[in-house]
Amino acid sequence: MYKIQTLNKISPDGLAKFPRDDYEIASEILNPDAVLVRSADMHTMDIPATVKAVARAGAGTNNIPIPELTDRGVVVFNTPGANANAVKELVIAALLFSSRPVHKAAAWAKGLAGNGDAIPDMAEKGKSQFVGPEIKGKTLGVIGLGAIGAMVANTAIGLGMEVIGYDPYISVDAAWSLSRAVHKAESLESLLSKADYVTIHIPQTNDTKGYINADRIAMMKKGVRLLNFARGGLIVNADVLAAIESGKIEAFVTDFADEELLKNEKVICLPHLGASTPEAEDNCAFMAVAQLRDFLENGNITNSVNFPKCRMDEPVPANGSRLCIANKNVPNMVGQITTILADAKINIAAMVNQNRANVAYNIIDVENEIDDSIISKIKGIEGIITVRKIG
Repeated sequence: MYKIQTLNKISPDGLAKFPRDDYEIASEILNPDAVLVRSADMHTMDIPATVKAVARAGAGTNNIPIPELTDRGVVVFNTPGANANAVKELVIAALLFSSRPVHKAAAWAKGLAGNGDAIPDMAEKGKSQFVGPEIKGKTLGVIGLGAIGAMVANTAIGLGMEVIGYDPYISVDAAWSLSRAVHKAESLESLLSKADYVTIHIPQTNDTKGYINADRIAMMKKGVRLLNFARGGLIVNADVLAAIESGKIEAFVTDFADEELLKNEKVICLPHLGASTPEAEDNCAFMAVAQLRDFLENGNITNSVNFPKCRMDEPVPANGSRLCIANKNVPNMVGQITTILADAKINIAAMVNQNRANVAYNIIDVENEIDDSIISKIKGIEGIITVRKIG
């Protein structure tokens, strides 16, 4: 039986995809095989040695200590695209209320309570303070054209905006999903200099932290409206506030509340609502559970952020074994593994080997039962990280 530890409230419909006869699921559990997490911070967590995989029910993984887990051979999954529509809808809403101050207007209108029949006239007289421009015909710059960025770009086209996209690492799938009406920016500077609205949709890494800073704000048009529904650390808040003060930025809408931002009337902070829909929570859980099951039961890896995509389409051999081996990506690892199997007169029926950066992953189907002595020999090879037998 596999043991799954949950660190956050996970969609019950998603958890129901684990077969109850084969899986034990709990928030407190000894020696878990895998961890299922949403936003809980795992950096200070003592992650048990039994953990083979961590699945993030969402796209961002900055709450997970990926380098340390990679060194241990723990596969980290995320669920790209599962919550994309939920985030896209909120970004479009933010795009609209960054222009039309409906949040301020609604709060002001509530303050009219108690004036009875005079309210309609008071409303008419006061509405002029909440004027804002239409987005139709304006230019939206989308930084990052993954699942969410592409959906935002396509929807903005449908709303009559001119859209410029920038993503030097765009995937083939994302490119296919993008409207032909979206213009490709040759450089980030080109996008920033033309956009009336800028929205950012890239992951937060060591390289992208502080991505929107004073230097890049200086490239923007005066009166630009800036949106961040990706990760809070992508924006240097002090630089944005300085740009608001100077009139360079007209409005900033972010899904990441911060003390200094909350004090500024031209900043709208939301409490990280991007994926807060029942549909998104279900979709993320469905995908995370499916990926964990496929890895634990079959050894396959899909949507990992630290290991290569690797899968064996054939089922686990009924009368043999499947070896799942993680190793450092150095020469002659496969040769050493296959030599040990050959010396033991073990025939390889099928094999897949893939690598990513400093790690490699192998799925090897053999026609014989593998005993512990063979696994010990493979583990003894310098550069081997983990060996797991299925079947």
